[in-house]
Amino acid sequence: MKKTLYSLMLNEEVVRQVDALAHRMGTNRSNLINQILAEYVDYTTPERRINDIFTAMEQLISPSRELVPFFSPNSMTMSMKSSLEYKYRPTVKYEVELYRGGEDSMGQLTVAYRTQSAGLIEAMTAFFRLWKRIEDTHLSAVSGAARKYALYEGKFLRSISVPDRDCTTQELAEAISEYVQLFDRLLKGYLNGAMDAHEVEAAYYSYLVHTSIRI
Repeated sequence: MKKTLYSLMLNEEVVRQVDALAHRMGTNRSNLINQILAEYVDYTTPERRINDIFTAMEQLISPSRELVPFFSPNSMTMSMKSSLEYKYRPTVKYEVELYRGGEDSMGQLTVAYRTQSAGLIEAMTAFFRLWKRIEDTHLSAVSGAARKYALYEGKFLRSISVPDRDCTTQELAEAISEYVQLFDRLLKGYLNGAMDAHEVEAAYYSYLVHTSIRI
C-alpha cells in the first residue's frame, strides 16, 4: 500500500507519549500514528490484518503441540519450530512472511534446518523435491496462480499465493495453518519411514480436494 509524507502539528507531550508507546510495542512513531488513525476511522491496515492473521494462527496451532509458534506484534513474520522424528530429533523452523500487498503472492514460507548428517540432508532434499513435483502435478491443475520455489543448503522456500476469492482474516489464518501443519506432518512421516512418496502424494491430494482455499 502506497504511503505519503504528511506534515502534522502535534503537541510535544503527545509526541513523547506516542514515542514511548511505540517503543513498548516494537514499532515506530509513524506506524503507531497510522494504526491509531486507522482504528479511529474503522479502517484495517495491511499491518493490522497481518497481525490479526498471526494471532489467529497462534491460537490454531498451539493446541496441537506439534509446532511451537512465535511472533512479535507488528512483525511481518511468524515462526514455528518442530522436532523431527529422526535419530537425535533435530528441529526444523517454519517461517511465514506476509506482504503488505501483492497481486500474485501474499507471502512466503521458509523451511529451514541445521544438521551435519549427510543422511538427513539427502532425505530432506528428496522430500522438498517431491513436494514441488506433487504441487506441480496437482495444485497447478486446479489453481491458476503461479508459485515460486527455491532450494538452498538447509533451506526450502515456497511463495504463498493470493487465494482466488476474497477471504476473511480467520479463513486465511486457517488456510496457512492447515498448510504448514500438513507439510510438517508429511515431512515427519517421510523421514521416519512411515510414509513413502506415493503415500505422501495421496495424503496431499486428499487435503487438496477437501480445502476450499488454495494458497
